[in-house]
Amino acid sequence: MPESTLLTWITFTPAIGMGIIGLFLILNPLLKLGKQTMDQLSRVVAVVCSAIPLALVMIVWQGFDSDNTGIQFVHHMVWIRAFNIEYFMGIDGLSITMIILTGLISFIAVIASLPWGIPKDDTQHFSRRWVPGYMAMILLLQCGMFGVFCSLDFFQFYIFWEIMLLPMYFLIGIWGGPRREYAAIKFFLYTLAGSVLMLLGMIALYFSSNATTLVDGTPCNHTFNLIKLATENDFTAAGTLLGIAFPKIVFIGLFIAFAIKIPMFPFHTWLPDAHVEAPTPVSVILAGILLKMGIYGILRMNYAILPEAAVWAKWGIAAFGMINIVYAAFVCMAQKDLKKLIAYSSVSHMGFCLLAMAAFTPQGISGAVYQMFTHGIVSPALFLIAGVIYDRAHHREIEGFGGLAKQMPEYTAMMGLAFMASLGLPGLCGFISEALCFVGAFPVFTLFTVISAVSVIITAAYYLWTIQRMFLGPLNEKYKNLPDMNWRERLCLYPLGAIIIVLGVYPMPILELMNKTLHQLVQPLAGSMGL
Repeated sequence: MPESTLLTWITFTPAIGMGIIGLFLILNPLLKLGKQTMDQLSRVVAVVCSAIPLALVMIVWQGFDSDNTGIQFVHHMVWIRAFNIEYFMGIDGLSITMIILTGLISFIAVIASLPWGIPKDDTQHFSRRWVPGYMAMILLLQCGMFGVFCSLDFFQFYIFWEIMLLPMYFLIGIWGGPRREYAAIKFFLYTLAGSVLMLLGMIALYFSSNATTLVDGTPCNHTFNLIKLATENDFTAAGTLLGIAFPKIVFIGLFIAFAIKIPMFPFHTWLPDAHVEAPTPVSVILAGILLKMGIYGILRMNYAILPEAAVWAKWGIAAFGMINIVYAAFVCMAQKDLKKLIAYSSVSHMGFCLLAMAAFTPQGISGAVYQMFTHGIVSPALFLIAGVIYDRAHHREIEGFGGLAKQMPEYTAMMGLAFMASLGLPGLCGFISEALCFVGAFPVFTLFTVISAVSVIITAAYYLWTIQRMFLGPLNEKYKNLPDMNWRERLCLYPLGAIIIVLGVYPMPILELMNKTLHQLVQPLAGSMGL
């Protein structure tokens, strides 16, 4: 595996940007920069330090060998020798799609933050208008997200996972809406509970692993190396606890930790509150990237390291996937807040991933990861669209609008495109991913798949009903002077709209990146089921 520092630069460039902002704040008593100057300087640093990782991600994409199922762009060294902890960065077909998504959505979120992403209406709280702090937190969050998808040492993975927790807490708790403290604390407690379970699972796997060697050849007793945990260790003979096999206990702990992040029913209640209170760009990152980390963690840890336990749990995973799809779809029908409707639709759409990945079929696993990617494009577009109307009308009550298609035709077209992609209209990216999920799950979970497919009608119903209430009929006189989209909003939304259409017609640029790696991942699982 040839060494490359590209992934390290991608991961830590945003952290460097955060350090630059902090340095300017420390030196400001000497520099005597005004508030407006500091704000503009922070914005420039954030844009540059988000654009550089995006450019480097494009270089990685260009150089990625989709026929190679091994780890690529490796940066590997001993980190903490005493505990056999390694600094191990690398990607494969599973993680390449996620770092592409992270680079794109992070950059768009920074652009969306420039003029209207940070609340300025609360004059009693200067911190809510403190642009340098906001930009620094966005950059730290980017560092954590890249680190999660590039880390191949469990200890290192866990550190980046925890790095994401604090900036998201502050971004919601300081720059969020009226109930920001409640939403931030709820997010923090749910995620922290999952982190504790992940920590226990990580320690259990570490002490149950066999003797191995570090990258420099030094012998060691245990390892956090995810590749070695998956390929050189068999945990089936690790004994029992309370009469339950060790792999099953660890699988359950890790699965719950990642299920909270998805979020899977019944751990989903933190998400609508977080989305409703978060600033629009933070909702974009939360929906576009953070939710995908739950599915990614299950595939990277549970499936790769504990395959026998994954086969044992397949019916439970599929059942919870179906519940996510159906339950959240019906809840969407009752929503009056546009942002909360989009949040619950995310819960429903992540259920497709759970249902499909539980089948262990090539179509199912490809559909699950492709659904992660397409939802990571469509959902940020929806939250950006919700932010556009909130910026103008200062509310998101669906029934408070009416006839907006006459006043804002361009905005209406973008909303319609994103809604149609989310409900799975043929020709748009959401259709391909959902179809692959159903095709992959049907041979194994026929009843669950039929129930889930029928619930797509409910998805169409709540989206079409929303369009009817907001955009059709007579124009509400209160909004007869609302301006249509501006160039800044187009800069954020048009690239996402183009990707929605292109990947709906030709999905192979993404599918080719991941198919061989994913099929190799589920091959032993499918073989144990006789598929």
